[in-house]
Amino acid sequence: MVYFLIPIFNEEQNLNLLSENLRSILPNENKFFVFSDDGSSDGSVEKIHQLFKGLDYAVLGDGINHGPGYAFNVGFEWLLNQSKDNSDIVVTIEADNTSDLNILYPMVCNNRMGFSLVLASVYAQGGGFDKTSFLRKLYSSIANLVLRFIFDIKVQTLSSFYRVYSIALLKRIKERHKVLIAETGFLCMIEILIKAIKSEATILEIPMMLNSAQRKGKSKMKVFKTMLSYIRFVLFKSA
Repeated sequence: MVYFLIPIFNEEQNLNLLSENLRSILPNENKFFVFSDDGSSDGSVEKIHQLFKGLDYAVLGDGINHGPGYAFNVGFEWLLNQSKDNSDIVVTIEADNTSDLNILYPMVCNNRMGFSLVLASVYAQGGGFDKTSFLRKLYSSIANLVLRFIFDIKVQTLSSFYRVYSIALLKRIKERHKVLIAETGFLCMIEILIKAIKSEATILEIPMMLNSAQRKGKSKMKVFKTMLSYIRFVLFKSA
């Protein structure tokens, strides 16, 4: 089974295209779509039920806005209880259509060839940014560089939502660390990446072009707030 885990927060404008893309991707796979709603107030949940009717899907959430890390952790915990086969994989993507699904097939193939965590990487050779502000790219580059140095991380892209995990790796992380994700904000992807490395993950990066023009509406990331949380993370986690 290929499980898709997708955090949702006020993404009603993006769901039509997301539904079209997810229906057509990986046509020969058994797919299950898990939407972890983070307190949407715009009709996202109702639209998911409308667009995904007849497909295998679930909508999780308590109606409160906790942050993407909380939404991811709820989804991962649900999947660990749901999955019955260690060959299952989990695809995590953004709901705003900035994840390039054209590279998903090679990501899945590489996962099944033995890489327990496959990352879509804007920093790998052949990847990059399109229609993204200079300041956003600058902040991302600096944060990646500092965190890679502080925590001795060899991979290049640290915070992207777009990844393919083996369910067996997620089980090892849970067993070793007890909590998959404690961070409630956008640092959640760095947290679980570090835990995956400590849990002996085999990691591969696939180059991706990030095209923000695919997104309708504004990014949910508050850059200044996120940068402050990065500073806090470095000060306390590296101590």
